[in-house]
Amino acid sequence: MAKREEYEAKTESFLMPLMKENNFELVDVEYVKEAGNWYLRAYIDKEGGITVDDCEIISRKLGDWLDEKDFIADSYILEVSSPGLGRPLKKDKDFNRSIGEDVDIKLYKPLNKQKDFTGTLISFDKDTVTIAQEDGAELTLNRPEIALIRLAFDF
Repeated sequence: MAKREEYEAKTESFLMPLMKENNFELVDVEYVKEAGNWYLRAYIDKEGGITVDDCEIISRKLGDWLDEKDFIADSYILEVSSPGLGRPLKKDKDFNRSIGEDVDIKLYKPLNKQKDFTGTLISFDKDTVTIAQEDGAELTLNRPEIALIRLAFDF
């Protein structure tokens, strides 16, 4: 197992009981390098939305545990946050939670001379994603052709 996956898995298994205890949902854990720094990020959510205080509580407990276990060799920055808008949908549970929501989809290559689509997420399976476009027309896209799918910003 890659170091990254091991760190994510260990962190996830520590967080699961905390999530249950607080009625939170663990959306994702990622260990990524950005601009030369390693980040260990936990995305958490709950009915009605996560607050800064919620993130603070989890961050403190997670930080203490990580200091004690000390299994990550690199120096890294710990972040605990809510998934928020504009976060990519990756896992089935992300899609499930977003049914009926507006999503932006970016394709790797154009379909009918268009790469960007916005619509309401109607359904998905392991191969496809279906949205209802503004004109009511349904559009089914193949998941391998989707570069990015995320909740749309409504401003």
